[in-house]
Order: sequence, then structure tokens, then C-alpha cells
Amino acid sequence: QVQLVESGGGLVQAGGSLRLDCAASGRTLRRYAMGWFRQRPGKEREFVAAIMLSGFNTNYADSVKGRFTISRDSAKNTVYLQMNNLKFEDTAVYYCAARSGPRSDYEAEYDFWGQGTQVTVSS
Repeated sequence: QVQLVESGGGLVQAGGSLRLDCAASGRTLRRYAMGWFRQRPGKEREFVAAIMLSGFNTNYADSVKGRFTISRDSAKNTVYLQMNNLKFEDTAVYYCAARSGPRSDYEAEYDFWGQGTQVTVSS
């Protein structure tokens, strides 16, 4: 089992930045591919970013490319999502997820989920 806890959400003005952290316990993250997803108000949960086990290969949703960066620190068992130039439409609950396999954009392929952290961007 892997327990994931997100932190770092909050209220920010459009154009601002936030960093989300996902701390894992139970097992080392080195064995898992990690993803960030979000659920905007009235919408289904959607893919944001994913990172391979090695930490070198990443993938992003088109809507966040060039603004968000996913990274991991295996020594700290933590995954990060740096969000810059935030827009009102980035307002959502952000979830961290882990899967014991390759990087994936599909939430159904993830085995473990955090409880989510709220990000609110004011226009």
C-alpha cells in the first residue's frame, strides 16, 4: 500500500504561482510512476501531468504545457507540481496518484490516490 498526502494548495491571483507537494508513505516512490490530476467545478477529473520512475520523462496536458512542471525527489519520497502563470480555469481540486507501471494519462490505471488539495485562482 502507498499513502499519498497532497499539500500546498490555496488561493492565488491569476498570473501567480503555487507549488503542490505529494508526500508518500508505505512504500518508496522509486517503484511507481506518478501523476497529477485535477477536478474542476462541475467537471470530471482530468489528467494534468505524469512522470516516469526515472524522473526524466514527463508528460503534460495541453492546457498546462509551458506553465506547470512535474518533478520528483526519490530521496524525500515526494512528487511536486510547480504551477506558474495560473489562470482562473486552473481552479480545481488537485490529486496526486501512483501506479506500479509506466507513466500514464489515464486515471483508471492508477492504483493509489491522495485526498486532494484545493487550488483557487482569482481573476
